[in-house]
Amino acid sequence: MVAILWLVVGILALFSVGYLGYSRYLAQFVGLDEDAETPAHKYEDGQEYVPAKKPVLLGHHYSSIAGGAPIVGPITAGLLWGWLPAVLWIAIGNPLMGAVHDFVSLSASLRHEGRSIGYIIGEYIGDDGKNLLLWFAFLTIILVVAVFAFVVGLVFAQYPSAATASILYIMLALVFGVYLYQLDLPFIPGTVVFVALVFASVFVGMRFPIELTQQQWIPIVLLYSLIASVLPVWTLLQPRDYLSSFLLYAGVGGALVAVVVGTLFATSNAPLVTNIPAFTGFGGNSTLGAFSPLFPMLFVTIACGTISGFHSLVSSGTTAKQLNKETDARLIGYGGMLGEGLLATISLCAVAVVGVTASDATGGVGLALPKFAKGGGIFLSSLGIPVEFGAPFMALVMVSFLLTSTDTALRLGRYLFEEIVGQPETQVEEVASNRYANSLFQCVVAYVLIASGTWTPLWQLFGSANQLLAALALLTATVWLANWDESKQLISTGVPMVLMAGITVCALVYLEYYQNLYQGLLLGNTESAAWSLALQVIIGTVLIGLALSLLQKGIANVRKARSRGGQPATDGGTEQ
Repeated sequence: MVAILWLVVGILALFSVGYLGYSRYLAQFVGLDEDAETPAHKYEDGQEYVPAKKPVLLGHHYSSIAGGAPIVGPITAGLLWGWLPAVLWIAIGNPLMGAVHDFVSLSASLRHEGRSIGYIIGEYIGDDGKNLLLWFAFLTIILVVAVFAFVVGLVFAQYPSAATASILYIMLALVFGVYLYQLDLPFIPGTVVFVALVFASVFVGMRFPIELTQQQWIPIVLLYSLIASVLPVWTLLQPRDYLSSFLLYAGVGGALVAVVVGTLFATSNAPLVTNIPAFTGFGGNSTLGAFSPLFPMLFVTIACGTISGFHSLVSSGTTAKQLNKETDARLIGYGGMLGEGLLATISLCAVAVVGVTASDATGGVGLALPKFAKGGGIFLSSLGIPVEFGAPFMALVMVSFLLTSTDTALRLGRYLFEEIVGQPETQVEEVASNRYANSLFQCVVAYVLIASGTWTPLWQLFGSANQLLAALALLTATVWLANWDESKQLISTGVPMVLMAGITVCALVYLEYYQNLYQGLLLGNTESAAWSLALQVIIGTVLIGLALSLLQKGIANVRKARSRGGQPATDGGTEQ
């Protein structure tokens, strides 16, 4: 057993080196200029292009990217292969790949008037490349909706008090939106009152838990996400993200402090040490599910704790429209991803403290996911907070980010599909671009995927797609750099792009053609719904085809740019 404190200290040390050293180099490499006019100032409109102070934008950006994935992925990986491989991938991959991905996506968008990565890739390789990336991102979004709805239902079923607290938290966010934007009442007093009410909702949930099964919760969660995704952003999204940031600070910050206190001042009855193996074997922990090879599945299982393509959708075209100064991109882009890696580490430590029980073996990894709440409750008990309160509170922290990710993903999926359709010219296109029809379609497909009832393959399909999207975002940055200046090195973005593309394509091939198609459909070695597995195989195949086509076009563009001495084929987006 290893003290949890040393895992946290090791991660903090490596992340500090990455931020103080590598991020400073990258900021100079892309030429961030504190005095340059950002898109937020150049196109300020009071709606999308709005300059924001660095601390405020960091909080909004972090709340947007730090969803449920950095909690779920490390827990799943730690239980399958042990805590050591999971910690190493987070510690090494995050500062060298994930933080680089977020930073260059944000920087590239800054250089292209705050536009999305789809627009940027289209500037250099044409509309075909743009549409390939948009379709890939849209399919990935559907997987996000599916896996998070699955996990929210699971946590609600195991922590009924968190379900009640979450409903109250959503209602409070709606009222807070009216308080701020319709009644225009004082901001700071309102913050104090509503944050206190959010914390009080945990006590109400303990007193009046809502007990339903996971199968009953899933359609309710999808219905909530559908409604939330079509509401104006001021009604729920903005006030909820703001309130959730306080849950994040209290949950993660409190857990960090508790790890130190619980290690240095622990009693013999409650030492904070790892209670899961450091390494379970190349094939994973067989008591929690079928054989799952460490390579390539570890790397796509952890997903957002190390690198996430979803972040490129947030960084480019959203956060880029709010940067007050170009130099703010270093803290918000690179530093924000390090913060997500820290959340992933805390999540892994939480499940490591609890360990694996016999009930987990009967229910697989999915049943073990709510251990984040139990482990977090154990952490907080070191600060004198009863586990009976701490565990439901940490469950609320987890679910608040999962719900945020789910309906935000639906909203982004709608935006992506509207961009694919463009100006509707037919009745079919008009229906497809309708916000209600589009969101409903995503929910239906997500529900079909969930119907398999198998957690690990679905999560790993999402992780593979998400990290392959990250490879495509890194490809976009590499294409931009190659067309911008022939003297720019392409190693910082090119090497992570090649690694992630290779790993994720291997993972998709294994998942879809061996595990789902061969073992699941042909041999019938699973109780999963055949039509759900078939849909997963189809989506996986389409994703591989889209990614390989875009990679081929992007690499060809980079070679042409180098051969013509770095002179761009188009004027779009190449100004500095």
